[in-house]
Amino acid sequence: MSKVLVIGCGGVASVAIQKCCQVSEVFTELCIASRTKSKCDDLAAKLIGKTQTKITTAQVDADDVQQLIDLIKSYQPDLVMNVALPYQDLTIMDACLACGVNYMDTANYEPENTDDPEWRAIYEKRCKEEGFSAYFDYSWQWAYREKFEKAGLMALLGCGFDPGVTQAYCAYAKKHEFDTIDTIDILDCNGGDHGYAFATNFNPEVNLREVSAPGSYWEDGHWVEIPAMSIKREYNFDQVGDKDMYLLHHEEIESLAQTIPEAKRIRFFMTFGQSYLDHMRCLEDVGMLSTSPIEFEGHQIVPIKFLKALLPDPASLGPRTKGKTNIGCIFTGKQDGQEKTYYIYNICDHEECYREVGSQGVSYTTGVPAMCGALMMLTGKWNKPGVYTVDELDPDPFLDALDQHGLPRSETHHPVLVP
Repeated sequence: MSKVLVIGCGGVASVAIQKCCQVSEVFTELCIASRTKSKCDDLAAKLIGKTQTKITTAQVDADDVQQLIDLIKSYQPDLVMNVALPYQDLTIMDACLACGVNYMDTANYEPENTDDPEWRAIYEKRCKEEGFSAYFDYSWQWAYREKFEKAGLMALLGCGFDPGVTQAYCAYAKKHEFDTIDTIDILDCNGGDHGYAFATNFNPEVNLREVSAPGSYWEDGHWVEIPAMSIKREYNFDQVGDKDMYLLHHEEIESLAQTIPEAKRIRFFMTFGQSYLDHMRCLEDVGMLSTSPIEFEGHQIVPIKFLKALLPDPASLGPRTKGKTNIGCIFTGKQDGQEKTYYIYNICDHEECYREVGSQGVSYTTGVPAMCGALMMLTGKWNKPGVYTVDELDPDPFLDALDQHGLPRSETHHPVLVP
């Protein structure tokens, strides 16, 4: 029925590809492309005899628009799934526009080189105008709206779990549970234990930059920015227990402030253990989280890239990780004139994920929504020209697909609220 080009072959991509192959009546052909073709070949070999999906592989440098165009024109896919790094979102979107192909990704654009003068000037202007200083934001990809509309193409942004499923939860709450939503708290709890003194559950560059940045939240129509990790709460998560969680800036807040404009406050919290925070602060203090190149023994190196090479590969954490994740959204608001609360969330077991697809739960909770988002686009359930975040689309078929393919929802109308 459909040909899909998947760019990327890391932990999340591996899950997304395996889940696509479980729906071979839709994903009839896949091409897995990455800078390191041997990784693609290894995954393709692993899937031989386990799926009816026809799998091919290719080498591509996703920073090179012309290489991407050549590959897309050669393979002629119906959709390009970008599960590579967010640094490459714009080059892949450019290639999709040039070739007339729909696009999707799992995280919004941020630059690899934050010292680039041209990017820096635009970034600093945005900081002043918008009021938050995170390196990642939707503005770069939202700027493609008119281009995709005129081309009759669709681009789906941030279709992982958060962003992605959390935005679908918000759209579902607005559609089915509330007339007006007053507050949204997005809670991301990873109760897993991989046994290492320090490791990140997804790409260390992206993870550590996100966590060490100032936090921010939306309140009364504007951004409120706070020092990193300065707001802490404790919450008792279903099937996980009590965890410390910290307020972070996160991209879905930016889109939700537009799609649910009546919301008086939108916050995002993520759980961290004390050991993780101690290691991160030490690394930050000695400059290891810097993205600026330094001279070392005659070579230019980027400290955070060197750190990434030293840390365990997130894709290798699967066999070691035990415990569960719990990610969801708590709402307050009104329905039929009555005050109301609602909590919708998913619980995912790391060991069950490993048994199914050989990954830990963090990769699973991003890879499954990527497949389900692609499924929505390929089957026409989400199909309109332009650039969209998940909260702008019908949540019902997407959440039904998640229920079916490994990330079922749970809900309660009497949650404990976050102070």
